[in-house]
Amino acid sequence: MSGDDSWYDEAAGPLVRPYTITSGRTPGEAARLDLATQVMTLRTEQEPTGLGPEHRAIVQLCRRPVSVAEIGVYVKVPLGVVRVLCGDLIERGLVITRSPSPSPASAPDLETLQAVLDGLLKY
Repeated sequence: MSGDDSWYDEAAGPLVRPYTITSGRTPGEAARLDLATQVMTLRTEQEPTGLGPEHRAIVQLCRRPVSVAEIGVYVKVPLGVVRVLCGDLIERGLVITRSPSPSPASAPDLETLQAVLDGLLKY
């Protein structure tokens, strides 16, 4: 086995550590994306330059809205890495995100809200 063979596993493909892909960075405030957050590529006139292979894969994949969790599966990288890479793409203006809207079932009912308001008005 030569020195280059240690970076490839027949079943797994190329072995690249997550911190190598992100240059040791962790998700910043802008990249604290929920698993269900939808990511979509913005249309551009020309192909973006200076992107790594994982960035390019996300840009290609997200031509239609794709969740952060799905990106991790399709690009085959951990979710923390997906968040960092999406953060990079957000900063460069290449993708937009949309957080999932809360379901009406999770919102408090009118009776509960009225009870809170009544309680606050007593003081």
